Amino acid sequence: MIDLHTHWRPAEVADALRARTREPRILRNASGIEVLKAPRMGETRLDEAFDDADTHLARMDRQGVSMSVLSLLGTFCWIEAQPPAEAVALCRSVNDGLSAICERHPGRFTALAALPLTDMAAAAAEFDRVLSLPGVVGAQLPGNYFLTRNDAEAVRPLLEIANRHRAVLLIHHGPRPGDAFPKVDADIDNARRRNGTLDMQASLSSVMVTLCLTDLLANYPETTVVVHNLGGNIPYEIERMDHRCLLDTPDEELPSSRIRKAKVYVDCNSFGARAIEMAVAVYGADRIVCGTDGTAFGVDWTRKALEDAQIGDEARAQILHRNADALLARLSGAVRQKAAA
Repeated sequence: MIDLHTHWRPAEVADALRARTREPRILRNASGIEVLKAPRMGETRLDEAFDDADTHLARMDRQGVSMSVLSLLGTFCWIEAQPPAEAVALCRSVNDGLSAICERHPGRFTALAALPLTDMAAAAAEFDRVLSLPGVVGAQLPGNYFLTRNDAEAVRPLLEIANRHRAVLLIHHGPRPGDAFPKVDADIDNARRRNGTLDMQASLSSVMVTLCLTDLLANYPETTVVVHNLGGNIPYEIERMDHRCLLDTPDEELPSSRIRKAKVYVDCNSFGARAIEMAVAVYGADRIVCGTDGTAFGVDWTRKALEDAQIGDEARAQILHRNADALLARLSGAVRQKAAA
């Protein structure tokens, strides 16, 4: 398995977390023990709060994961939303740390950069810088930048850099700096399900409409775009889109055709066999990659879903590793050599 959706909790931000006055932050609990306290995640002892490459590699070996593509866990993406002077330094530290992991363990890790999104010029400069570092193959961007075509105008500088370097952009559900997030407060019934499934999947569907049913990506043919969680609800909704198209705009090319031609990748993180079967029918097996969130549970879940899916051995192999290997091979020569050296 090549896992393109492996979230990382970097220890490089520990001092910044200690200085914070609101969650997420590091503080001492009633027993005097330092803990990381984060919204919706409670308290975690500091010796368990950050990821360790050797521990992660041991689990990868046990579970048959040949490579993990590292990206910030959402709880740590607060670094991207700080004022520019803080965000630049924090993102640089995290990105350098991720690159160092890749360099120490060649062929086992690649990484997606964190960018200081409160200053798009600074974000572009950092993106350009990190794509020269060992192992860095792209960046992770919040999905809210792609909810509409107009929203996406803000990130054109990043699309241009990704295109120039043949880099990867993982579009992950999340807020732009300043967005109200999450949409549902914790005291509402089923808040985790409403935020973590209903809103997330609906938002990712909008992201896919922007990426596939507009001309946003037309000028960036060398950029590889991956949207997580099967691209939202598109596999379930595409027939409805086609139906409305035939009724409302019968001269327009069907959404199902345009989505297939767009060549945007999706990962199969957290979905089961039936959903993967529907995604293969809509996108094609050649546009689906593995994603697990970077957890032991996630790897087991994804492997079981792919084993149970009635898609055939060839499609299964494409999703497990062949598509990701081909995707990474498209990177520019210098980046590819550093990623796989």
